[in-house]
Parts: sequence; structure tokens; C-alpha cells
Amino acid sequence: MKVSICSQAFNPWQALQDYQQDLKPDVQFGATSIFIGTMRDYNDGARVSSMTLEYYPGMTEKQLEKIIAQAGQQWQILDAYISHRVGKIQPDETIVLVAVWAAHRGDAFDACRFIMEALKSTAPFWKNEKLASGETRWVASNSGGYQKG
Repeated sequence: MKVSICSQAFNPWQALQDYQQDLKPDVQFGATSIFIGTMRDYNDGARVSSMTLEYYPGMTEKQLEKIIAQAGQQWQILDAYISHRVGKIQPDETIVLVAVWAAHRGDAFDACRFIMEALKSTAPFWKNEKLASGETRWVASNSGGYQKG
């Protein structure tokens, strides 16, 4: 299990490949579920030209590790990896990578979705958007996630 906070742009596919190559050779997984989140150029009806994402060092990583541990209690996962971007971010740049390895796809899918939704609702990150108009604003709440039903 790994949590990484980075302040530079990263290639999620390369990060995933690098991490997966380092998995223990005796780990036999049948499924990998991946979520990659990128910055949109719009939010709440306005064009966004950039965003500064802030976090609480130490506390944020612990919360992300706790989320992975909670997923491991609910589903049979073999490994999980979160890489999250902070600092100034431009539209189309990757913000977050969540990957989960499991023996079966159901556990991988469900745990990956749980990790991402818990990250969005409980991890201490703060977003300050710079709008195309030049105005800046703090994002008060995250956009809606998955709703069962």
C-alpha cells in the first residue's frame, strides 16, 4: 500500500507501471481497478484557468492511509496506491490516481470507488480556483459523486 503526494505534474500511466513493477512477485492479482482524475476547465458554471490545491502535510497522508485500510477491511484487496497532486494545477493535468489490485474484479471495482469517494469527502485538501475572468474563489464543496439507487 502506498500514498504519494506530489507537487509536480505526473504521468499516471507511468506512475502505475512503476508501482506495479515493484509489487511483490508472489502477489497474484486477477484484477486492477484504476481511477484517474484530471482538472476540468469549468466548475460551478464558470471557466477555470488554473487551481491551487493545498493540503495539510502529515495529516493528509494519514487520512489517505486510513481510507485504504478501511477499504481493506471491507473488500479483499491485495494492494492499493494513491498518488495525489498539490500546488498549482492546469486544466487537463492529472490530479489523482487511485489503483486497487485484487484477486477478483468486484473487490477491485468496489474498493477503488470507495477510496476515491472517501478521499473526496474526508481527506484534508483545499481548492482555490483562478477563473478565466481573473477572479479567485475557494471551492466550498466537491462535485457530486456516485449515488446508488
